[in-house]
Amino acid sequence: MGIKNVMYMTLAQALDHLCIDVRHNLQYLHHMLSDASSRAAYPPVKVGLVGAGQWAATMHAPLHSAGAGTELAGIWSASGSTAAALAAEHGVPAFGTFEELLASCEAVDFAVPPPVQAELAPQAADAGLALLLEKPLGASLEQATAVAEAVRRNGVANAVVLTKRYHQRTRAFLAAAAELRSQGAVLGVTGTYLHGGFLAGGFVAPGGRSGRADQSGRGTHGVQSWRDEFGALYDLGPHLLDLMDLAAGPIEAVRADGSKQYAALTTFHSGGATGQASLSGSVRLPAARTTLSLYSSAGSLDYSTEGMDHSECWPVLRREFADAVRLGTAVTVDVERALYLQALVEAAARSLREQRPVGVAGLLAGG
Repeated sequence: MGIKNVMYMTLAQALDHLCIDVRHNLQYLHHMLSDASSRAAYPPVKVGLVGAGQWAATMHAPLHSAGAGTELAGIWSASGSTAAALAAEHGVPAFGTFEELLASCEAVDFAVPPPVQAELAPQAADAGLALLLEKPLGASLEQATAVAEAVRRNGVANAVVLTKRYHQRTRAFLAAAAELRSQGAVLGVTGTYLHGGFLAGGFVAPGGRSGRADQSGRGTHGVQSWRDEFGALYDLGPHLLDLMDLAAGPIEAVRADGSKQYAALTTFHSGGATGQASLSGSVRLPAARTTLSLYSSAGSLDYSTEGMDHSECWPVLRREFADAVRLGTAVTVDVERALYLQALVEAAARSLREQRPVGVAGLLAGG
């Protein structure tokens, strides 16, 4: 094949990807412009927030106070004083018990460590309330399965906060990846998710960048203790494995090496592609680094969150969750997807312990 033909194909692929990006941005603009009119069709969903730590204060509480669709009904935390302070900031009540919160809202938003979420979310689902969940669903696949089963049993609306999936840049990349897969076999995928947030003074460390630490359950289910116990794999793994799985095809098995501080993963995909990924929250960097590169016989595709404004994700998440509760519409990430991602993380964790590749299907089947 001549040089001109190669250049033409490369240019054509670039134009295809540009068209996909433009089309998805126009769709995003349409959704945003129609957001106000669609919200007027129903009253805001009254949401009770469980948790009052850093992530609750910087993301979850503002999410329901910033726009239409949802409305913050109140806050409960095992640390009453922290909940009271955050509730006062938003002009809502601080509930004395979890049961009081359940009786005062239509949906429950969880901003607590995974073991706490896995314990309380089924109770909220059994009360018939919609769930806005964090990843991972629980501290184990067993806990995550219990959450998913409660959702199925009660048929409640639900969504999972997998932040980057609600950003238009991510959606455009995944659409372009699907187009690339249709043109040729995917050979491989590489990814990184690195930051220094777990380090002293980091943005997810107790009393870190926000200066706020929820003392509820510190030690057993403390703000930082679950990350100390399970490492970057459980916190960052769902994000990156989700993107690798969607970009390169379903992951069938995972091999993991490294430590809690730094995990190096090899993923084996159903179409024959092989992936390599690095995860750490203990690398001191000026900014978080999330990248993905997809390689196929038809070309390559790159993704990065550099310069991404994550605040653009929240109106999309809020709109999707409110629509799911009021209209029964689908969401970008639901509990079933989160359960699958938990199985991927569990496969990687087991591989790290046993030093062998671990299949995903067996874990989902209870193996």
